Amino acid sequence: MKKSWIILAGVVIVVLLIYSSVKGTYNTMVTMDEGVSASWAQVENVYQRRADLIPNLVSTVKGYAAHEQETLQAVIEARAKATSVNVNPENMNMQQLQQFQEAQSGLSSALSRLMVVVERYPDLKANQNFLDLQAQLEGTENRITVERRKFNESARSFNTYIRTFPKNLYANLFGFEKKAYFEADQGAEKAPQVSFE
Repeated sequence: MKKSWIILAGVVIVVLLIYSSVKGTYNTMVTMDEGVSASWAQVENVYQRRADLIPNLVSTVKGYAAHEQETLQAVIEARAKATSVNVNPENMNMQQLQQFQEAQSGLSSALSRLMVVVERYPDLKANQNFLDLQAQLEGTENRITVERRKFNESARSFNTYIRTFPKNLYANLFGFEKKAYFEADQGAEKAPQVSFE
């Protein structure tokens, strides 16, 4: 009789240890997954801020550079495309993140072309409203960089956690999948050629 109680107590202890391990690991995965989602929300937030600044910037430039319609239209179209690409952080994969990144890069490129056009209009460059919008846009670009870095760190921590043994077994059991990262644009690893000819 005493031996069966010892065996039963041993089984109960093993079951409690397994339960505790699974519960703790699962809860940590959920917490980290939510952290990745929160980081993604911040990335979207700063991109949205940039998108919200663009109509004011375009209308300010339009007042001074009305005949630059093609450039202004390219910015408007790039903004529309960038705001139409949505990524669900729960099902995020590399392809979705690349589509999002391509749309945002297209907007960045259109904004760069707009800033080149602005250089031809000294009155516009002296306009306080334009200068304020330009400063806000520059600050937003910096925030985008910071939030993308934070997102990558959060995704890396999550990916590392779910891929280590024995947590990878639990991750597979409960359906936790690796998160995608932001990557540098193609060609960014090469230094640009500068020529003063």
